[in-house]
Amino acid sequence: MSIESIERNIQRLIQKQNEFFFTKQPKSVDYRIQLLYRLRAVLIENEQQIMNALQKDLNKSEFEAYATEVGILLKEISFITKRLKNWAKPQRSKTPVTHVGSSSYVIPEPYGVVLIIAPWNYPFLLAFSPLIGAIAAGNTAIVKPSELTPNVSSVIQSLVEQAFEEEQVAVVQGGIKESQVLLQQRVDYIFFTGSVAVGKVVMSEAAKKLIPVTLELGGKSPCIVHQDANLDLAAKRIAFGKFTNAGQTCIAPDYLLVQSSVKEAFIEKLTASIKELYEDVFHNPNYVKIVNERHFDRLVSYLDDGLIIFGGQSDKEKRIIEPTILDQVDMNSPVMTEEIFGPIFPIIEFQDINESICIIQQKEKPLALYLFSENEAVQKEVTTKLSFGGGCINDTLMHIATPYLPFGGVGESGIGSYHGEYSFSTFSHYKSVLKQTTKVDLPFRYPTFKHGLTLLKKLLK
Repeated sequence: MSIESIERNIQRLIQKQNEFFFTKQPKSVDYRIQLLYRLRAVLIENEQQIMNALQKDLNKSEFEAYATEVGILLKEISFITKRLKNWAKPQRSKTPVTHVGSSSYVIPEPYGVVLIIAPWNYPFLLAFSPLIGAIAAGNTAIVKPSELTPNVSSVIQSLVEQAFEEEQVAVVQGGIKESQVLLQQRVDYIFFTGSVAVGKVVMSEAAKKLIPVTLELGGKSPCIVHQDANLDLAAKRIAFGKFTNAGQTCIAPDYLLVQSSVKEAFIEKLTASIKELYEDVFHNPNYVKIVNERHFDRLVSYLDDGLIIFGGQSDKEKRIIEPTILDQVDMNSPVMTEEIFGPIFPIIEFQDINESICIIQQKEKPLALYLFSENEAVQKEVTTKLSFGGGCINDTLMHIATPYLPFGGVGESGIGSYHGEYSFSTFSHYKSVLKQTTKVDLPFRYPTFKHGLTLLKKLLK
């Protein structure tokens, strides 16, 4: 399809959604809840189709697909629909003495047409999760799924067409051309999940039209193992967090900082946990494959950046790289300067907790941070001295699975957050209104009032 045809189609969709948005129907809370229930029914009805698509594109097992993509969405819809009417109510605010007789309130209102650009690593979850928030806040939406997971993208389009009319939610499939055209349009909000490099392009394009953005990016998320950690449990939870989805998770532990006094013992336990959870990955029908050949080649190149002490084997035809632990890595090597996004785990040794903090501070602020320690003083020191999007103490990944916590990055790892009420807030503009009385009119506000300045100084101190 030519650029002109792509542009005409996208402009038609945006115009259609704008016209529908101004009918005020999307602003009805009952209407939004009805849409979310309809989406939930479609997801449940097509559950097997979703699982099959995830298996074809990424070789995800039904367990992993449900746990990390489908189940979270159903829970999110349930959580939001039960609370939406309360969130959407105008909120009364206090009024200062200088505004006597008036009342103040804040009205959450939708932005309008939202553009959602989804990634390939959790292609179903990360297309529909922000969409749920956009609908809850009363917006219309255009979803751009990833072209790198074509089976999932096809299912996303099919389900959206079953659940919604085109003026409510639409899907635009395609690659770079379609994304470029979408980013050149006048929409009201952009929600992007993906790499830092592409996130900068999205923000640059949005800035040209002053379109607000949420950027869910990534970076190098550290995992610290302190000497007083429960090593057995830490090993299992870290192996789970690192190698779920073959490490293709934005909040996966990217590199491991382990205290020297427990390094040898911990590596032994970590390798045992990997063997237990991901045995014989080349013949394991449930082990996730690398998304494409380009990413496979990139990951294999990292294997030369350190000493392989576990794993290291790969199969290009199957696009599988076994869970790998690297020791003796150079801090300036690619594996330590680029986001890995795969099943390769470099280990850095540290002597005391301050050394680990300094190592992390020398890098960009990460999307996630994980600390394994039983010492509350160490926990406090790490969480207060280091800036990161979110994380866990004595666990990995699980902070993303609660609708009560905001999920998002800071600095280079992202802008804005979502999940639960935070999704509603992200896709809402909070409009402030002051309602003034006409029964009295305080004269001191006007320049003709005698001693007005003296009174103003007293009131405004």
